[in-house]
Amino acid sequence: MNNQKEKNISILFGLSAVCFSFGFGSFYLNQYLKPFAIVFLMLGTISFFICFVSFNKISKIHLNLFKWKRTLRTVSTISFLLAFLIGINYLAYHLPWRWDVTQAKQHTLSQETIEFIVKLEQDVQLTAFYVGIPPKYLEDLFNEYKRVSKGKIKTEIINQIQQLGYAAQFGNVISGKERKVIVRSGEERRDIDFTETNLTEEEVTNAIVRVIRKKRNIYFITGHEEYDISDEGPNGLKNWVKLLSANNISCNKLMLGIEEDIPEDCDVLVIAGPKNHLTEKEEKVIDQYLEKGGDALFLVEHVIVTTTDKPLTDDEKTKNPSLNNILNKWGITVGDDIVVDLSSHAGQDVGSPATKNYLPHKSITQGLDYTFYVRPRSISLLPNRRPTILVAPIVLTSVKDVSWAESNRNLDVKFNETEDIPGPVPISFVIWEEKKEGDISDTRIIVFTDADFLTNVFINQYSNAKMGINIISWLSELDYQTFFDQKDIKIEKLELTSRQKRKVGFILFLMPMFVMICGIIIWIKD
Repeated sequence: MNNQKEKNISILFGLSAVCFSFGFGSFYLNQYLKPFAIVFLMLGTISFFICFVSFNKISKIHLNLFKWKRTLRTVSTISFLLAFLIGINYLAYHLPWRWDVTQAKQHTLSQETIEFIVKLEQDVQLTAFYVGIPPKYLEDLFNEYKRVSKGKIKTEIINQIQQLGYAAQFGNVISGKERKVIVRSGEERRDIDFTETNLTEEEVTNAIVRVIRKKRNIYFITGHEEYDISDEGPNGLKNWVKLLSANNISCNKLMLGIEEDIPEDCDVLVIAGPKNHLTEKEEKVIDQYLEKGGDALFLVEHVIVTTTDKPLTDDEKTKNPSLNNILNKWGITVGDDIVVDLSSHAGQDVGSPATKNYLPHKSITQGLDYTFYVRPRSISLLPNRRPTILVAPIVLTSVKDVSWAESNRNLDVKFNETEDIPGPVPISFVIWEEKKEGDISDTRIIVFTDADFLTNVFINQYSNAKMGINIISWLSELDYQTFFDQKDIKIEKLELTSRQKRKVGFILFLMPMFVMICGIIIWIKD
């Protein structure tokens, strides 16, 4: 008899819960009481009153019998749920696994950034200034930096209008129209302005790099029609310089015809595709610099080609020097030829080989996709070099049978066994010599027989940019990850009407309410 009464009470309680939900839901959504809402509320009240009176009569019979059993079950259930929730949140925060379903992966840091952050050895403070409610992507981005760094990176978002006194210590950043992130570590500081655009992971990471790492200085030799680092045109190197600057590498021009020596703060000397020969004096200065442990990048320009009806002049034959007067002393020689690849090349030009054939060199070639080069020359090893010099190719053409170094400069592309060098042909070499004289550092040299792959028109194609940054990083002995790709985050807003917002709120309210009602019904039946 009691079991049947308990079943009826459970049904009656469920009915009252449904009536109350419909009645209050209608009132909340419409912001006034409709007649049917009043009816539901009255039915719910009557049902709940009958349920309460009936349950109160039979509860005395079961109260003592199931008191301890019910208490133990309740405590056990609550304890399990709390432990489950705590465990899930702990694992979600500490484990590296993430499932980011956004198109730009705006809630997940790139692998390059993660590898860099986990190696941080000093504290970094990120302070964002934002008037109003900060966007969700900004909070998520800061939370990811804080999580991955395990306490090394601290973050805060400040409303500079409400916290005027605190904002004033940062200087001129208290304008309500500006949105900034200030990155600090020790006495170093970098400001990122994202007033007009969304803040990106690339900007934050590069700012962190700048505040924690010593700046490197590289000097580009000028005066021989080299590629210009300030030229924003197709043949300039401005975009490459921007990438270097983002990695805290300063680029400067150096005219050896005026300067007597290479500056003491030069970390890397770059000779970027000279079209005219260096003087003996300039070559001597470079020789001395390398012998003293200097590091250098040689970008040798391609030879001039023609057709059979337009023979090359003597001046054209000597244009774009090979720089062998310097390089021969380091065990390599650059050929007066053109490397061709019939199977893998950029566009329709077989003289622009595209390749992924890299010799293993973790700092330079790891993770690279294809890179391509415009009419590069071959590089060969010299037999009589100092035993202390270590030389190895970095980049070679892809396939043996359909790539070679073409010695014919009249555009007659045909392999000649007696004159041409068969593939795979080296088009880049790395040279390293350990110095043991006192404070003299090791000498590092990289040679590419093309400079065009780093120009503005080509640097963003394939993995050219990554190669361009990697070689400078290795030469300047940088020990941190470099950065290239920018995740362009587009903030999508779902605009809801006030009624739609209330619907969402009501649904979110019903979900836990439904669970609670089911629990009460089961409790009554027990």
